[in-house]
Amino acid sequence: MIDIQLSEHPLAEKACYDAVSDPSAGGMVVFVGTVRNQTKGKKVVRLEFESFVPMAKKEMLKIAEYVSHQWDTLHVSIHHRVGSLEVGEVPVIIAVSAPHRKAAFEACQYAIDTLKETVPIWKKEIFEDGEVWVAAHP
Repeated sequence: MIDIQLSEHPLAEKACYDAVSDPSAGGMVVFVGTVRNQTKGKKVVRLEFESFVPMAKKEMLKIAEYVSHQWDTLHVSIHHRVGSLEVGEVPVIIAVSAPHRKAAFEACQYAIDTLKETVPIWKKEIFEDGEVWVAAHP
């Protein structure tokens, strides 16, 4: 099962966990990305995420399908938030279940790394003294 969401509302880790929960899973990995309070020594006030939603969902689904085939996962859940997020809030959650833990870890890492590289979601960092659009990866 694949669960993809792009939302303006706060994300729920439990929803992703529940989406991938399976009695045949030997491993479940949940990655929760959070808004940190600084970037390169500059204090972050908030982040703003924008997206071309139809293409973003299509690319998120492509990642989930690839992960499902490459690592023989049981379930994949990818949720991303758009809009304005304060420090400590959650912009992304990825959860993966697989028969074996190694596959779950590898699939989850591939999913977050690929999401940041390929999905049309853009991030603006708002600092105390300005703002900058950046790629949605470190």
